[in-house]
Amino acid sequence: MSREANNAALGYDAEIALAGNPNVGKSTVFNALTGLRQHTGNWSGKTVENAYGRMRCDDTVYRVVDLPGAYSLNALSKEEDVAREYLMDEKDRVIVAVADASNLARNLLLVLEVLSYTERTVLCLNMMDEASRKGIVIDCDELSLRLGVPVVPVCAKKKSTLKSLRETVHAVASGDIRTFRVRSLELDRIMKIEDEGERSGELYRKIDELCRCCVVHTRADENIRDRRLDRVLTSKVTGIPVMLLLFGALFWITAVGANYPSAILSQCFGYLGDQLSAIMIAMHFHPTLQSLLMDGVYTTLTWVVAVMFPPMAIFFPLFSLMEDSGYLPRIAFNMDGVFYRYGASPKQCLTMAMGIGCNACGVMGCRIIDKEHERRIAIVTNALMPCNGRLPALLAIISVFFSMTDSVMLNSLITAAVMVVLLVLSVIITLLSSSLLSKTLYRGSKSGFILELPPYRRPKILETIWRSLADRALFVLLRAVYVAIPAGAIIWCIANIEIHGASILSYLVGFFDRFAFIIGVDGAVIMAFLLGFPANETVIPVLLMSYLSASVLTDYSSYDMLHTLLIHNGWTALTAVCFLTLCLFHFPCSTTCLTIHKETGSITDTLTAFLLPTVIGVILCMLLTAGATLARIVF
Repeated sequence: MSREANNAALGYDAEIALAGNPNVGKSTVFNALTGLRQHTGNWSGKTVENAYGRMRCDDTVYRVVDLPGAYSLNALSKEEDVAREYLMDEKDRVIVAVADASNLARNLLLVLEVLSYTERTVLCLNMMDEASRKGIVIDCDELSLRLGVPVVPVCAKKKSTLKSLRETVHAVASGDIRTFRVRSLELDRIMKIEDEGERSGELYRKIDELCRCCVVHTRADENIRDRRLDRVLTSKVTGIPVMLLLFGALFWITAVGANYPSAILSQCFGYLGDQLSAIMIAMHFHPTLQSLLMDGVYTTLTWVVAVMFPPMAIFFPLFSLMEDSGYLPRIAFNMDGVFYRYGASPKQCLTMAMGIGCNACGVMGCRIIDKEHERRIAIVTNALMPCNGRLPALLAIISVFFSMTDSVMLNSLITAAVMVVLLVLSVIITLLSSSLLSKTLYRGSKSGFILELPPYRRPKILETIWRSLADRALFVLLRAVYVAIPAGAIIWCIANIEIHGASILSYLVGFFDRFAFIIGVDGAVIMAFLLGFPANETVIPVLLMSYLSASVLTDYSSYDMLHTLLIHNGWTALTAVCFLTLCLFHFPCSTTCLTIHKETGSITDTLTAFLLPTVIGVILCMLLTAGATLARIVF
C-alpha cells in the first residue's frame, strides 16, 4: 500500500514531516503542533525513530512525522539514515525544516540538502528568543527570497508563536503559497558532484554567502556565559569532581526526601488493605484465596508502589532538570577519551546515565549508538549501573551499617558519599567489561564521536517536573506493577505451600546456604535476589520474610529494627558489603531482560546481559570473603 493510500485509510488528507539537526527543538515543535508529548531533551540522540501525530487546519487533517535529528543526509548514523530514507521515499509531502536561529550556519547544510530533494519546504527558525538574547538578528524576508521557500520565526516553547507556522504549512500544502528552487543556489549541480569533500565545500560556500547577507551579530561574544561555565564543567581538572558532587547531591536529596512519602503511602495502603480484607470476609471469600490476594498480590503490589514511587518522584525530576539544562552532554564530553580507550562508544556514557533511572530505559537509549557492536556492548553492560529499583535496598543497608550516627544530617551525607563510591565502582566495572567484550564477543573498529554541546538553558521547572513524573516515573511504575502482580502470587505460594511441615521457601534457603557462605551472605539473600527478578524493590521484604519465617512480605518499622534483625541473623559488616556488591552486580530485572531481547532480537545477547553482572558480583563477593578470611587468619 502506498503512503497516500495508507494515510487515507487512517483518515489523513496529507502528510507533513519535521526535519532538523539534533537539539533544535524539533520535538518541541512537533508537540506544539500535534498536542502530543514526545519526550524532548537538551542533548542530541533523543529520537532515533519516526514519531507520528495529527494536526488539523481548517478542514484538512495532516499526519505529522517527527524525523530523527540529523546533521546531514549522508547517512553516517542511524538517525541520518532514517531521515534520508524517508525523504527519498516520496516527494509530495511538505517538509518543515526546523533550524536553531541562534546557530543558523550549522543548520543550513541540512536545509540545503532537504531543498535538493523537495521544493515544498518551510524553514522554521526556532529559538528566536535565544538568538535575540545573544544579539543575533536574522532578516527572514531576505533569507526567504534567497532560498525560495517561506521562512517562519518561532519560539516553540511559546505555542502562541506557532500559529503562523501552522498557517504557512497549510498554505504550502494546499498550493496557496508556491515554493521554488532559486537558481543562484545551484543545488542540482552541487548535489551531482561525486567527490563528497568538494560537494560539501560548495554547500558551505553557499551557506557563508547566505549568512553574510541575512544574519547580523550585534555582540562580540554572544556565548561568553556558556564558555565560562564550560571552563568549570568540562575542565580536565574540575569536570569529573563537579560531576561526582552533583550526583552526590542528587542521591542525598533522594535519600532524605523519599522516607516520608514512603511511610505515608505504606500507612494508606495498610488502611486500604484492612478495608478490602473486611469486604472479602463479608463476601465469604475462602481464607486461602483471600490470603493469596491480600497477603500475596496486594502486599507485593503496594510494597513496590510505596517503596519505588517516592524515590522515582524525586530522582527523575532532578535528573530531568540536569538533562534539560544541557549538562548531560558535558558528562559524555568529559568521559569521551576514557570510553574510547576501553573500546566503547563515548555515547555509552549517556545511556549509562539513563540506566541510573531505569535500566530498561537505558537499553532503549542505546539506539543512539551508531556501530552495531558498540551498541550491543552498551546494551549488555547497562545493568551494571544501579537502577532506581535497587535504590531502596542500597539506601537501607548503607543507612543501617555505615551511617548510624546521632546526626540525621551526617547520616544522609554519609549515605550519599557511599552511593557515589558505588556509582564510581559501577562505572569502572562497566568500562572493564566493555573492554573485555570489545576484544571477545563484540569485536569491531572503534567509532569516532561527534557530540554537539548544546547551550545551557534554564529549564522550565514545573513543566519538567510534570513531564518527568508523567512520562518516566509513572511509565516505569506501571511496568513494575504489571510484573509485581504475578510475582506476588508466586512469592505467596513459595512461602505458604509446605512440604513435610516446612515451606518451599525454607527448603530453597537451605539449599543455597552452602554456596551463599562462599560469597559472604546466606541462602535468604540469594532467594531474595532470585524472587526479586520481577521487581528489585521486593528484595528487602522477601529477605525479612525469610528471616522471620513469615508467610507474607514483611516491612521494617525503623532502621534500628532492621539492624537488630540482620545482626540477629548473623550479619556482619562483611555481609553488608557483599550484599551491596550483589545489589550492584546481579542479573537485570525481567522488564530489562525483555527490553534487551526486543532491542537485539538475540537470545545470546540477553543471556550475556543476564550472566555478565551476575558472574561479576559472585566473583567480587568471593574475593571479598576470601580476603576477609585470610585477614582474620593472619591477624
